[in-house]
Amino acid sequence: MKKLVIAAGTGFLGNVLINHFKNKFEEIIILTRGESKTLDTIKYVTWDAKTFSGWEKELENASILINLTGKSVDCRYTEHNKKEILNSRIDSTKILNQAVLECKNPPLHWLNSSTSTIYRHSIDKEMDEYSGEIGDDFSMNVAKSWEKSFFEIETPKTLKTALRTSIVLGKKGGAFLLLKNLVKFGLGGKQGNGNQFISWIHEEDFARAVEFIIDEKLTGNINIVSPKPIKNREFMKTLQKSLKIVIGIPVDERLLKLGAKLIGTESELVLKSRNVIPKRLNENGFNFEYGDLKKAFDNLIK
Repeated sequence: MKKLVIAAGTGFLGNVLINHFKNKFEEIIILTRGESKTLDTIKYVTWDAKTFSGWEKELENASILINLTGKSVDCRYTEHNKKEILNSRIDSTKILNQAVLECKNPPLHWLNSSTSTIYRHSIDKEMDEYSGEIGDDFSMNVAKSWEKSFFEIETPKTLKTALRTSIVLGKKGGAFLLLKNLVKFGLGGKQGNGNQFISWIHEEDFARAVEFIIDEKLTGNINIVSPKPIKNREFMKTLQKSLKIVIGIPVDERLLKLGAKLIGTESELVLKSRNVIPKRLNENGFNFEYGDLKKAFDNLIK
């Protein structure tokens, strides 16, 4: 593989992909809101994710384009933040669609971020790409609009894949660091009633799944999650064991909502049941290195 372009590649997931692919591509370009520079053979190019300014030339002759752009949902859902969450995803996807269409030699395959939160809150049913039920609230509607803006423009020379990614557990970012600190402070008990499912994936399996999708030329919607969702109470208990912490005080829904308000986030991020499985990855033969949660935690803590 020759040339990889990652839009918004300076965050947690971008760095996970850079570390995974840095020796597998001859050239890696990162589209960033920061300044243009070259660092350790990685070329960073400024863009605003809305308009052309020269960055679009970097898509020429690219083997792979990966778009990770989107304001974090780890915030209060004020009207301002909701607008930014939606627009950051739609604007970047639309301008990339336009750029791809204007390329003489466009990227061969474009993988666009999406989210496993697109499926409804579910205790009763596992959600796969074929029979998963998509609901109707702010988060799910953002995901639907995001995927619509991605797929509604046909790009005849460029394959398209939407990555419906779950919580990615990593050593240097994402939710794992917060959860680890909660457990260390003795607050690692169940959250809410603890029956809500968590769909998760280890950072290495996330990167390996992306590479697998590229190698197999898989298109459409793909769930990027570990093989088996786990209930919140078991998830937290497993993390306690891995950290060798005995005390795990539970936090009820009322306190969670209050705490979320105090730290400027939403309790939905913890209380929604994401009961999602990776059917397409499984049926195409992907092997998870960290399909077992205890193994994943032990690796991240090591």
